[in-house]
Amino acid sequence: MGKIFKQLGRHWKACLLVIALLAVQAYCDLSLPDYTSKIVDVGIQQGGIESPVPDTVRDTTLQALELLMNEQDAALAEQWYSEPDENGVRTLARDASAAMPELEQAFTTPDIVLYMAAAQHAATAQGTGDTATPAWTDLDAVATQFAMMAQAPDFSRDAVQQQLAGAMAAVDDTVAESLSSQAMLLVSLEYEAQGIAHDVQMAYLWRVGLQMLGLTLLMVVVAVAVGFVASRVSAAIGRDLRRDVFSTVIGFSHAEIEQFSTASLITRTTNDIQQVQFVCVILLRMVAYAPILGIGGIVHVARSETGLTWITFLAVVALLLLIGVLMRIAMPKFKLMQTLVDRLNLVSREILTGIMPVRAFSREAFEEQRFDKANRDLMQTQLFTNRTMAGLMPFMTLIMNGTSLLIVWFGGKAMDLGTMQVGEMIAFITYTMQIVMSFLMLAMVAVLLPRAGVAADRIYEVLRTPATIHDPTPEVAEKAKARTHWDGVVQFEDVSFRYPGADDDALEHISFTAKPGETTAIIGSTGCGKSTLLNLIPRFYDVTGGRVTIDGVDVRDLPQQTLHDLLGYVPQKGVLFSGTIESNLKFGGPAITDGDVQEAAAIAQATDFIEAKPEGFRSPIAQGGSNVSGGQKQRLSIARAIAKHPRIYLFDDSFSALDYKTDVALRRALKARTDNATVLIVAQRISTVLHANQILVLDEGKVVGKGTHAQLLESCPEYREIARSQLSQKELGLPKEDD
Repeated sequence: MGKIFKQLGRHWKACLLVIALLAVQAYCDLSLPDYTSKIVDVGIQQGGIESPVPDTVRDTTLQALELLMNEQDAALAEQWYSEPDENGVRTLARDASAAMPELEQAFTTPDIVLYMAAAQHAATAQGTGDTATPAWTDLDAVATQFAMMAQAPDFSRDAVQQQLAGAMAAVDDTVAESLSSQAMLLVSLEYEAQGIAHDVQMAYLWRVGLQMLGLTLLMVVVAVAVGFVASRVSAAIGRDLRRDVFSTVIGFSHAEIEQFSTASLITRTTNDIQQVQFVCVILLRMVAYAPILGIGGIVHVARSETGLTWITFLAVVALLLLIGVLMRIAMPKFKLMQTLVDRLNLVSREILTGIMPVRAFSREAFEEQRFDKANRDLMQTQLFTNRTMAGLMPFMTLIMNGTSLLIVWFGGKAMDLGTMQVGEMIAFITYTMQIVMSFLMLAMVAVLLPRAGVAADRIYEVLRTPATIHDPTPEVAEKAKARTHWDGVVQFEDVSFRYPGADDDALEHISFTAKPGETTAIIGSTGCGKSTLLNLIPRFYDVTGGRVTIDGVDVRDLPQQTLHDLLGYVPQKGVLFSGTIESNLKFGGPAITDGDVQEAAAIAQATDFIEAKPEGFRSPIAQGGSNVSGGQKQRLSIARAIAKHPRIYLFDDSFSALDYKTDVALRRALKARTDNATVLIVAQRISTVLHANQILVLDEGKVVGKGTHAQLLESCPEYREIARSQLSQKELGLPKEDD
């Protein structure tokens, strides 16, 4: 995982922006339950009344309330309310917000007393023993009674205050909280008397509703911005990783490529990087968001003072235990999954590339079984992990619903006691679900992280693998770059080579010189090391003993680009790239002209079949050259090397796919073209090397013969055996074996 965070660290500015945006999103998300609580408790239950201090009050009601206040509070009320208008209504000053705490303290107890008096008056009027819900007319009647009481000679404000203080002191906290809501009911009665109760309620609902809508829209905008930034960051990480892996693999020698296998390198460059890219998005969008949301939810729950916080922590503990058990079961399978994907890719690649021999040997059923085994192994692992994670959801639902049930059960009891309102319970449930969902998000991501961690390790395994073939130091390289003329003399000086991990040398003590204007041919039985010897010149492998030189300069002291510019290499298996014939023949560099292409095609005996195509040199070539025959593919590969005008030609058994007539014509034209170049040919057919200036005969990695065709017929039994197997005694000019 450290490697994934290292990639994210390269884009730290974008990551900080995402975290800031997520904080805004979490603030909006955590604010919405509070607004829901306000709508339910204040907007619906309290008629939109937030304070026991009415914004407008009739003078008669205010006078009744002031009778229940001490002189200081009554003076404060008179200070902040205007004079009565023509309807006898007094309005609270707009700048009274600074004095609002003092006003609320002054109005709360008188509001409660006046409301209870109105309720008692309503019960008396209805003839019931219990209190009844009062109407605004009851409030007016009580206010009139209070006004008359104030006119009595024995009325004392101090005596009233002492009675109220004694009564409120005898009330416990639970009853006090219940009574405090009656202060809002008094304000509601007053608004009903003024005929504005509905307007006040709707104004509150509109105001809070628009605030919720604004927060929701802001949350949507921020979520889109987070998704946009996170997607760009993850796409950039994927791009950089693909570029780094590809540039690293391009620098690999055959040894490193064989160490990983082509199928594994393809998987690492595609599937593994996609896994890392996907997890980077998840990390930025979910992993960063879940702690912010969870911590914020815990803070709101802790501040709620509902006494139900223990339910939230019980749910979190149960969730963590569930996640721990599931991770312990599923984690090993997630780590195994990438290896099984590699195996499936390997089998698929082998079957698809070798489909012709599979059919030729009627091995379809066997290969189907092999593919089916790899496919089923992956399927079984995926089924196990998917079933394990699917089992997470029922338990998660049980925990969430059980949590909601506990909150409703104990919250209902709190509401019955008057210590909690409906909106508070709704908000508490919402916050608890947010906390649980935060842990759930972390759990879901925890499932993906091991697989992504394995993928990141596999990617970095490629990136950390040093290439065994590398350029020389700048000082040495500058000498080679400064050289402007190369003759092309190739010399092997006591060269030995051993494949990585092998016990024996593939080549032993090879020494020879290939000169310009001459053709050096290498022949021998299958597996004797012919192609290996040729591969040492372009440094597909480096020698393990001795050295290979060009004009006296060790090839290891040449920059690879300089070395390859001197060479025209034709591989044993013709390889073409998707594009056109022209683009393939100009593969050697931008300096190749149309004239060079046409000349090279003529020498390679490819002009006839190219011109026979409707689009000529612009004819399309499919991937791998699958839309041309083997001989045509080989001739185009030869033409591609000729078009470079190299100083050294390397033909690795490149004429085997050609018929004898084309082979002879091509070599004749090539001889005229390469008079001043060094030519090395690996061949199986004697006819290809018959006229070479120098022929090397290899047997089990050793040179067992060196000379011309005639000399080797006389001096080398191995060469003579190969020649007799391909040519008649008459063609060789040898006596018959029975003579």
